[in-house]
Amino acid sequence: MHTKTEIAVRKKVLIRLLHELDIQEESILNSLYADFKKPAFEGVVTETALVKSELKYTIKNINKWAKPQMVWPTLVNFPSTDFIYKEPYGKVLILSPWNYPFHLAMYPLIAAFAAGNQVILKPSELTPNTSSIIAKIITTVFEKSQVEVIEGGIETANKLLAERWDYIFFTGSVAVGKVVAKAAAIHLTPVTLELGGKSPCIVDETAVLRLAAKKIVWGKFLNAGQTCVAPDYLLVHANIKEQLVTYLQEEITTAYGENPELSPDLARVINQKNFQRLERLLKEQEIITGGKLNENELYISPTLINEPALESALMKDEIFGPLLPIISYKNEHELEIVLSKYEKPLALYVFSTSKSFIETCLLKYSFGGGCVNDIAIHLANRNLPFGGVGQSGIGAYHGKFSFDTFSNHKSIVKKANWLDIPIRYAPYRDKINWVRKLLNWL
Repeated sequence: MHTKTEIAVRKKVLIRLLHELDIQEESILNSLYADFKKPAFEGVVTETALVKSELKYTIKNINKWAKPQMVWPTLVNFPSTDFIYKEPYGKVLILSPWNYPFHLAMYPLIAAFAAGNQVILKPSELTPNTSSIIAKIITTVFEKSQVEVIEGGIETANKLLAERWDYIFFTGSVAVGKVVAKAAAIHLTPVTLELGGKSPCIVDETAVLRLAAKKIVWGKFLNAGQTCVAPDYLLVHANIKEQLVTYLQEEITTAYGENPELSPDLARVINQKNFQRLERLLKEQEIITGGKLNENELYISPTLINEPALESALMKDEIFGPLLPIISYKNEHELEIVLSKYEKPLALYVFSTSKSFIETCLLKYSFGGGCVNDIAIHLANRNLPFGGVGQSGIGAYHGKFSFDTFSNHKSIVKKANWLDIPIRYAPYRDKINWVRKLLNWL
């Protein structure tokens, strides 16, 4: 159970963290740019502003979230008052990724600390500048016994996973998620795994195409396509494919100019390894637009790819880069054939004005979350849980869901002494019919 003193201390530290984030915001944005040329606008919108908003919301609500929650008792427990108590798990390990290196480190960290846990954070080694500023902020704000940052690469992560933890929170690829789950299983440690997958974007005949194109270009090429909920591929009705492609090309030019390499608004691929992986995916594909590469600058232009084979390397795993395959379909059966080839994705998007088609997509296919007639904005609503299903993840967070994720929920019945119904006690002779009647009535 959380005491008022503990909550007051945590709230005071979180307020100090908020103040430090205000002081360090420019340094954070500069670090993001230094790591992979992330535009300052994207840095604010997808990293610092979101983190500060989540932090303010946590500070405002921590007392309410930590308070024991009264629930209705049942007749079987009469007379009693029943509660859910929330307690911290204990020692929590957070392994954060490189694609949103500040946001995806701080979101779970804030919640884990607010819930009363001791936190060890290992930020990504692929974004060393951002990891360094995170470490500086944490050292300034927290005591080492509260939160500690441990920087390092794969070897460091493996050493941390070899330790025993009370909870592990990991954001990253499916492959590494399996490694984390295996390590956690040794000690039966509970985990949250925020993974990914091939998130489809469906555009039917009834969609408002110009607006759909604008939103798809924004959502796909934000962060150079290195977003876990970015549309991985488009499924477009054959009747409107040509028109949509034209609009997509126009929107790419509007957003990034005739030569996107010169645009200050397009981030870069994180490193050479990922650049070369994306370069291989482009081989033998029919490029509609884009396809320009500069390995020295880790630059890949926003690229549209026409009708890739479903068995190709491009369509095998999550792309995680500025490459957008476009696949046409003629009916819902063809749509289902493509979608059924892949594991349950982290996100699914539908652009349509047909209510029946929208509901069919939302109810028929399993996925973590998504949007109708937009991309990725479901992440911005803290009242919605964010997480995957199946291969795309385990567990969910954001807002109150984050606090609950890092809390053990204890069920408590406080029984009154003024009445004790004797039917439950032995000897049981002649009581079974009474019990049946009572339980059937409940």
